[in-house]
Amino acid sequence: MAKELHPSMLLVLVTIFLSISDSEQLQSSQSQALLRIQELLNFPAILSSWNNNTDFCNTEPNSSLTVECYEDTITQLHIIGNKKAPLRPRNFSIKSFATALVKLPNLKVLTLVSLGIWGPLPGTISRLSSLEILNMSSNFLYGGIPQEFSLLSNLQTFILDDNMFAGRLPDWLDSLAALTVLSLKNNLFNGSLPNSLGSLETLRVLSLSHNHFYGVVPDLSRLTNLQVLELDDNAFGPQFPRLGNKLVTLTLSNNKFRSGIPAELNSYYQLQRLDISSNSFVGPFQPALLSLPSITYLNISGNELRGMLFENFSCNSELEQVDLSSNLLTGSLPKCLLSDSKGKTVKYAENCLEDTNQNQHPLPSCHTEALAVGILPERRKHKQVSKVLISLGIIGGSLGGVSLVALIFFLVRRRNVKNKTKNPPTRSISENAASGYTSKLLSDARYISQTMKMGSVGLPTYRTFSLEEIESATNNFETASFMGEGSHGQIYRGRLKNGSLVAIKCIKMMKSYSTQNMMQRMELISKLRHPHLVSALGHCFECNLDDSSVSRIFLVFEYIPNGTLKSWISDGHYRQSLNWTQRIAAAIGVAKGIQFLHTGIVPGVYSNNLQVTDVLLDQNLVAKISNYNLPLSSNMRKVKHKISSSGSKSTSSNKSVKLEDKSDMYDFGVILLEIILGRTIKSRNDVDALRDLLQASIVAGDEARRSIADAAVSKACLDQSLKTMMEICVRCLVREPADRPSIEDILWNLQFAAQVHDAWRGDSQSSESSPGSPLEPRRFTFHYQYRG
Repeated sequence: MAKELHPSMLLVLVTIFLSISDSEQLQSSQSQALLRIQELLNFPAILSSWNNNTDFCNTEPNSSLTVECYEDTITQLHIIGNKKAPLRPRNFSIKSFATALVKLPNLKVLTLVSLGIWGPLPGTISRLSSLEILNMSSNFLYGGIPQEFSLLSNLQTFILDDNMFAGRLPDWLDSLAALTVLSLKNNLFNGSLPNSLGSLETLRVLSLSHNHFYGVVPDLSRLTNLQVLELDDNAFGPQFPRLGNKLVTLTLSNNKFRSGIPAELNSYYQLQRLDISSNSFVGPFQPALLSLPSITYLNISGNELRGMLFENFSCNSELEQVDLSSNLLTGSLPKCLLSDSKGKTVKYAENCLEDTNQNQHPLPSCHTEALAVGILPERRKHKQVSKVLISLGIIGGSLGGVSLVALIFFLVRRRNVKNKTKNPPTRSISENAASGYTSKLLSDARYISQTMKMGSVGLPTYRTFSLEEIESATNNFETASFMGEGSHGQIYRGRLKNGSLVAIKCIKMMKSYSTQNMMQRMELISKLRHPHLVSALGHCFECNLDDSSVSRIFLVFEYIPNGTLKSWISDGHYRQSLNWTQRIAAAIGVAKGIQFLHTGIVPGVYSNNLQVTDVLLDQNLVAKISNYNLPLSSNMRKVKHKISSSGSKSTSSNKSVKLEDKSDMYDFGVILLEIILGRTIKSRNDVDALRDLLQASIVAGDEARRSIADAAVSKACLDQSLKTMMEICVRCLVREPADRPSIEDILWNLQFAAQVHDAWRGDSQSSESSPGSPLEPRRFTFHYQYRG
């Protein structure tokens, strides 16, 4: 008879059995989680090797896929797709995806890059309490960072670059006490930075580039471990931030800094890369920056830094790239920057330096508070000559009364001759321009009745201005009246003698045009008057004395006081944001302005390259298009679309003529996208991604649509109205120009969106453009298209 098993031995065997069973069950649970992730990602090629028999803890890692285990539990998961991975199909569920992820509870490192994942970041991911590194960059995630992420106390690296996150950064970031890397580049975050950032003393890398942050940078001087700070392409300012001195990379370019450069920057001995370009920094440039012991890259271009450089200034021998251009520097370029060593690049144009090979301004330009912006050098020269002659007259007075009288007579006669030479072209233009249509224009039937019906839209009669009136209105083009640079030239704010404000565009002609030729173009411009266009009030020609050809044109436009549409949606930090009714009304206004440009004059005005910054709001918040394609000359404006595209090119000239209005439809779609989302769109890639996101949300449901729309209006608009606006937007942004809707279809559906929203609100007063009777939408044929 066999000996009975000792109870203690039996207990050991049972424990071992249960342990093995539990281990197998755990391994099976993790395997099922990974296979579920594969399914939710629609079986991408990089996961093609996974199946039910895969031993995940013993797979060979590669650059796209790695699974790491410790004691038969998965601790690291890296899945990296192609750089331009398409959006996951519309049935993709970010919630289900997160549910599968949290079944890997011991994950310390999670990398999910370029997988086309879309939706709001789920707070359930915070259940992965052991996470130390989380990288979900280059996807289509949107919304904010969930509050639940504050529980990830072990998180050291947090990367969400190249997504569509929006809203403000949360105040609880300091609860991530172990955080060393925070990178949120290329998103749509906005608002000011929370002061809690200054408490993350372990932080080594802070990268917030290419967002919509603004305001003063919080005090970061306590971040003594911070080595990389990237804040470029935002709206930070005006003061230079307070920082620790262990920085290796400091990038502040393309912001709104207006202060001086602090002297303590010269003590940043580890600083290798410094970029403060494209701001408004003032005060002295500090040459010691050239000789910082670690510096290799220095860019201060596009500021108002002044000071004198000397040949004997020293530089770090490792300095490879230097850009000092577009400042107010004088003196001589340091010899250490003129080295012929290979790989060194030095730019210094647009200063007032001596003996250089790159274009420089005259020395007096750098002795003022800013670069001279006057545009009448010839006239100034005449005035200087006149002053000299008057001075000679005064001296001559001491020699005798007869000489004085003779000299004054000579001066007066000379000035009258000059005025006669200059003024006749202007006078003849005045007589013709104010008289209405020329016989040639009428015989060619160049205008249709709608133009006549619009009339002057409440504006004064178009007229010719004298050069003296233009100079008086702008106080001789002083710097304070300079408003900026438009597509046609410099723009100044002016005040006419009757007290009315105007905007004056100063356009330098690239080649000579006769006054007769330009008169015909002024006739066209004088008729471009519409309630939704910033209309011209008149013009003034400056002519060459030699051949009387037009050298400059001054176009006087109505002044629109309330700024750009962008400042009331994307950048509406300093004022109340437009509500949904006002946004639809603005969209309708822009559409009506485009319709007039296309049909209100023959030939129509197309390829206007419209952007949201080209839409201004008047005192009643009525939208008016500025900066449209003025018919000045064939080479006046080469259309360069930063975002927009006219679509596929056709070899058929007839086809391109028929579709010439469709580039404006695309531009309108981009403007509409910004109206809906309340965000600035910076690139064509952003447009494509957001278009696909809107397209997916249209079929996904109202919750998805509201989560994408601007939070300032998403809860206060009717879903049918929002959906209609999104449908219009997506149709305008299709790739094939022929498939984009007509401006009439756009207007019809915009009016429908306005009317159903007003009816839902119970408004007794309909929106600006809603017709009297109820509308049914002209439904667009709408299909979700998977980008593969």
